[in-house]
Amino acid sequence: MSIELQPIGFVRTDAEELPRHWSVSDVEGTLVINEAYAEGLRGIEPGQRIVVIFDFHRSPVFSSEFLRQISGQHGREAGVFSISSPIRPNPIGMSVVEVFEIQGANVAVKRIDMLDGTPILDIKPYIEDSRG
Repeated sequence: MSIELQPIGFVRTDAEELPRHWSVSDVEGTLVINEAYAEGLRGIEPGQRIVVIFDFHRSPVFSSEFLRQISGQHGREAGVFSISSPIRPNPIGMSVVEVFEIQGANVAVKRIDMLDGTPILDIKPYIEDSRG
């Protein structure tokens, strides 16, 4: 089986240092979406949170030595699937960002933890758990 993904855009940020995770980030940036997908942004509003699925394009190639890594959150060894490491079998990341402005196909957001130039694979709505 072969899976091919094409970026729908990329991240722009001037930040030189980024937090390790979106949940502790105040960094601002822009999701620059390809014009061909601009209509897909309809319904996204300032103040809303969205989920950005992206490619860890600068991560090293995964091998079995990375199945266990030191957690950036706890500082303890853990399995790759229990942590948010960018070194993964499929280098796909997910961040929740807050929208503060939309201009055409550019979405200004905060809570960035993605590098400048990071390829964006998809955007999804952030849906709160309503079960309380």
